[in-house]
This record gives sequence, structure tokens and C-alpha cells, in this order.
Amino acid sequence: MKTIQKQIPIICLFTILVFIFSPQNHVLTLTSNSYVIVDTGLTICYDNSNSITFPDESDTFYGQDAQYIGNYPSYQENDDGTTTDLNTGLMWQQDPGEKLTYSEALSGADTSTLAGYNDWRLPSIKELYSLINFNGTDPSGIDEEDSLIPFIDTNFFVFQYGDESEGERIIDSQYWSSTEYVSTTMNGDATVFGVNFADGRIKGYPRDTGPGGQPFEMFTLYVRGSDNYGLNDFVDNNNGAITDRASGLMWSKNDSGDGMNWEEALIWVKQKNEEDYLGYNDWRLPNAKEMQSIVDYSRAPGSTNSAAINPIFNISAITDEGGSINYPFFWTSTTHRHVLGGSSAAYVAFGEALGWMQNPITEEYVLLDVHGAGSQRSDPKAGDASDYPYGHGPQGDVIRIDNYVRCVRGGVAEKAESEEDYSKYFTVQETSIAFIFTGIFTFAIFTLLKKSNKKYNVIKHPTDVDDKIDEY
Repeated sequence: MKTIQKQIPIICLFTILVFIFSPQNHVLTLTSNSYVIVDTGLTICYDNSNSITFPDESDTFYGQDAQYIGNYPSYQENDDGTTTDLNTGLMWQQDPGEKLTYSEALSGADTSTLAGYNDWRLPSIKELYSLINFNGTDPSGIDEEDSLIPFIDTNFFVFQYGDESEGERIIDSQYWSSTEYVSTTMNGDATVFGVNFADGRIKGYPRDTGPGGQPFEMFTLYVRGSDNYGLNDFVDNNNGAITDRASGLMWSKNDSGDGMNWEEALIWVKQKNEEDYLGYNDWRLPNAKEMQSIVDYSRAPGSTNSAAINPIFNISAITDEGGSINYPFFWTSTTHRHVLGGSSAAYVAFGEALGWMQNPITEEYVLLDVHGAGSQRSDPKAGDASDYPYGHGPQGDVIRIDNYVRCVRGGVAEKAESEEDYSKYFTVQETSIAFIFTGIFTFAIFTLLKKSNKKYNVIKHPTDVDDKIDEY
């Protein structure tokens, strides 16, 4: 019995170590990075329109989002109206309740005592965007909610589409952040960034009054925890690369210098790896969350005469659709799924997010910054931009298709060879959790036996164990 007791602590230690250092266990692995980029949740590969098997390195469309497993989304329901993100450590309100104006959302955070806490706040746009899940499907142009998937995990958050019976569109499920645009949108409107969890985009929304002059209302999810999330810590490596010590990602200081379609963007990065670009051969096209992580929301062409990115980076200037100097949209590796397929991919606007708005009286189209620099929208993966002379969508989002590229490497990016690798990932997660609980249970039994020995001295015969434990 003494021999068994001596082995129990070793078993405990072994099970705990297996849990912590399991190569697939990204959710609870200890990290020194203060800005944990949560995976997009996308597990399917696409060509220019349809889902495909995971491409080999020699194939076209290789290197897209689903082929890299990051810090996969993982939450804990706290049974008190809150959810904890196990990646970021942030605690969230589960139910957004009724829509609020921006001022109501701000004041509501100050007075909220949800779950007994009084330090709730309106999240920054980077905090709020950490919740987006690109397993969702964009319902734009669709009238029915059947088979739709929101861009947020409804196992842990209450979600509802726009109320069409009240005159709303099905996509009217926008959420406030606390990040105000440092310039203006439309015709001088004060603007606040938000995330639309119905259609999977970041856009700037009117802070005060919306269409028709009515107070503009959106949903709100309050957050609490460290307010350092989303703060970058860039350092120039003096070799053409920039490291963000907050996220652990390394970026190319220069961009592609030219625009290209989505397939070409994937090929361009692959070619950079073949060249050992800057001494590395593991560059990738960043996913939507990685790309958005380097947006500097304190900058905008209209207010700082610069792109929405830290000046430690070099960024190309372009002549926009109105003939003005502006800055590019940047492709991500993330397909922006629509209910009808995967023909679009997400991009992040580091220049103004322009759109063609039609004057209802003169019927003339005017080019405006409709959503703000730092928005995340989507473009067709292929095609001819001239087919969209006045853009697309309710705000006439300009369509470029030939967007720019910036490479990234590092961080958490385990290669996946098939969608089954995600199933394996979850299996390992469950196994790891089983290991830790086994360890805890074993340690409890060990403690119980030690107490039993102290009370009854040494158990001389193994057959006496049951009796002694029952007596204890």
C-alpha cells in the first residue's frame, strides 16, 4: 500500500502535465501574450465559390484560413448570466437585451451590477471582434432565417436577427463598441464602430441619429476583465519584419505594392515562402482577426492624413475611385460565407471604407466614407471591379477585388490537413479535460488515504482498505 501511495503523486503530476502541454491544447495553455488572437472558427476550405477538400501545398487555394488552427474559440457558461472567454479571459454579458442608443449603452455599463460585479464596460472594437465566428453565414438578400448561422456562438450568447415585423432588415443585429471613429462617415456623421453578428462585418454606425433622424439603436454586450486586450506592442526587427510582442505575430513591414484577387494573394504568399522572404518560409495570408489586430483606430485619412495603421509599417498609397489619395483594402485568408456559397472573402480597410450613396432627389451617386477606416467588409474573390460601377449593398460598398497583401507568421497556427483535424482537436481537448479531472480525483483519493493512515496508523493488509475507508 505504501508503494501505491508513493506512486499516486507521480500519477497526479503526469496527468496535469499531459493536460497543460498537450500540443493540441490551445485553450488553456499558459501564454505570456497579452493580446490572444482568437481563431476565426472557420473549418472549411473554399475555391472561388464552393467548398473544396483541403488543398495540398502544390495546389491553388493553398494557405487559406481553415488550414491553420489557432486559439480555437472556447467559452465557459457561468450560470449567472455571464460567459467567460477561456482564450482572452474576458467575462461577457450573455444576453444583450433590448437595443439601446450609444449614450444609453455607455450609461448602462456604469450602472450594471450583473452577476454581482460593478466594473462592466462597453467593449472596444477589438474586444468585441474577438467574439466573431466565421462559421456564420451572411444572410444578405435572403428573407428567411431557416438554416442561417449567426457569426457568434449561440451556445453561449443570446442572439436574434433583425425584427422584420418592425420594419428592420434581417441583418439588423449590430452591436456597439466603445471605439469612436476619429473621422466622420457619410455627410459628417459622428460614428462609432460596431460588429454585425448577423452578416459578419465591422462597420462604422451613426453615433446619434440614424436614417429618418431617429435615435440610432443597436445591441450591447458588456464586458469586464483586463482592459489591455487589443493593445499592440510593435518592435521593428530591422530586417524588414515587425513583431507584435502583445500577440506574438510577426508581420512583413512592406505590403505587396500591388492589388490582386484572392487566389493570386494566396499564390503570392506561397511564392514568398519559396523565396525565403526575410529569411523565413512559413509566411501565411493572415486571417480576418489577425489582420484586424494591427488596425490603429486612432488614425484615419480624414483626421490624421494617414492610414489606420501604426507608422512603424510601410503602406502603399492608392488613388481611390473618386481620384483622391487613399489607402488599400487588405485581403485576409478568411472566406466570408454567404448562405449561397463562398464567393467572397473578408478584407480589412486601412483606408476609408468608401461607398456610393445615391441622392434620392437628384439620383446622382456620391462617393463617401460610409463605414470608416478600420472596417472589415468583403469583396468577391474574383471578377472585374468594373462590373460594380456603383458598388454593392445598401451603402454601395466599393468593389475592388484587386486588394493588397501583407504577410504574417508565428503565433498559434497549427497546420490542418483536413476538416477532420478539427474533430481530432476537440477530441484531444476532451481527453485533456478528462486527464485533469482524473488527476484531481486521484489527488483527492491520495489525500483521503493519507488522512486514513494518520487516524488508523498503517494499514497492514490490502484487504483492510475498504473497511478502513468506510470507518473513516
